[in-house]
Amino acid sequence: MKQKTLIGLLSVEALVCVLFCVLQTSFTFAFSSMAAFPFEQIGMGLRSLSLSSGLGNAVAIVIYCVVSLMPMVAVLILRKKRKLCAEDGLLGLLSVVLFAVLYVMINPGYIIAWMGGMAALAVGKAILGSVVYSVLCGYFVVRVLRLFLNGATEKLFRYMAAMLHLLNVIFVFYIFGACLHGLFRSITMLQEGNVGNEDSLGVSYVFLVLQFVVDALPHVFNLLVVFAALRLLDEMQKDRYSAETVAAAGQISRLCAAALVAMVLANVGFNLLQFLFAKSLAVIYSSVQIPVFSITFVLAALLLTRLVTENKQLKDDNDMFI
Repeated sequence: MKQKTLIGLLSVEALVCVLFCVLQTSFTFAFSSMAAFPFEQIGMGLRSLSLSSGLGNAVAIVIYCVVSLMPMVAVLILRKKRKLCAEDGLLGLLSVVLFAVLYVMINPGYIIAWMGGMAALAVGKAILGSVVYSVLCGYFVVRVLRLFLNGATEKLFRYMAAMLHLLNVIFVFYIFGACLHGLFRSITMLQEGNVGNEDSLGVSYVFLVLQFVVDALPHVFNLLVVFAALRLLDEMQKDRYSAETVAAAGQISRLCAAALVAMVLANVGFNLLQFLFAKSLAVIYSSVQIPVFSITFVLAALLLTRLVTENKQLKDDNDMFI
């Protein structure tokens, strides 16, 4: 995938995540959680259609069956293209799960009775959505593992590129989905806990935004690292021993080191600012980050750079000898 196309798709994803966070803040009854999306909205739509008329009820039943049977249809299509594998059974299980989850989403009274009240409705919907995603992710992980084990070198390059693209999708979700949702939730909790004192919350709002930046910063750097990794992967496919490959590997190591320093300094600076403005803040979030994963990633990047450089040097020496 070309870089411009990838950036365009990630931008669309970011806009969708921001829109969802705004809708979740404004219409909590219809957008209770990200885990319940889009099953909650499908259930509400089918319920409204079913209650509209007899014809609407029939159409709702048809749509309900079609959506639930989509994974099973995928199994039938796969059967025509290749021999079915053990993990394909998870797609059959996914159809069964969809039948159950969508039925409960259409009839949320079952969730209220199961969880013990309206207050737990959102939690129940999130649990149901998580069940669907867990089965889907289980199929994806096992299927990808089989492809990795059976793939030739050139295919592994393509698989790695696909996984890096997926990583960027996940990082964008964390930034504009999870982190932004956390910011909106923190602002709502701050307002609810300081009714009548809204005029004095300006500094607190600023620090909540700064907290969002500190939380999102690692994911931003992860995006940059993945783009650098895609460039390295592209250069390795062309020529594993070229100067461009060595330069791309060096860029990753430098970027990882800079990202680690920036994340640590951002956390230290934020905590110091909170200490200095503690009297003006209505809420304080203090955290100590121990970036073990980031340190390991930097070490791996440095090791990769060293190996690529040494391999190129070895090839150059062999070429001179020949």
